[in-house]
Amino acid sequence: MLRAIVGYHVDWDGDPVAELACGHGQHVRHRPPFQLREWILDEAGREARLGTPLDCPWCDRAELPDRLALVRTTPEWDGTTMPAGLRRAHRIAEGTWGRIVVHEGRLRFVARTDPGIDVVLGPDTAQAIPPGVEHEVEPLGQVRFSIEFLSVPPPTR
Repeated sequence: MLRAIVGYHVDWDGDPVAELACGHGQHVRHRPPFQLREWILDEAGREARLGTPLDCPWCDRAELPDRLALVRTTPEWDGTTMPAGLRRAHRIAEGTWGRIVVHEGRLRFVARTDPGIDVVLGPDTAQAIPPGVEHEVEPLGQVRFSIEFLSVPPPTR
């Protein structure tokens, strides 16, 4: 899944890391002849690459990034009280992650990542939802669940 570069920082070894709009970080080293990223060596080169998309395999696997902040949690829903829009394809806004928490019963979660995610969540399980990814849920019998919304921190520059 492609995500825009929004900032940079240096890791504990002094290697440059591109901060992606999804909240994940990705190393962007210049190590010729295998990794040719001379643009990372100076500030003007880095600034020129802001907004450039990089592939984020962690989003494809729906792995939550570190340092997210909880914004809000929905009320607990069941198969009759859940909003109808959750049953059809929809997306969470860019810059926000979702986390479905199943309290009781079973819930099917389908996301259009690459490869796709199609899982059945049981009691006391959770599933991350990446920003901007089309997904839907389907109650499988009696279920109680809620959704947490988490914000991506602002980039360092």
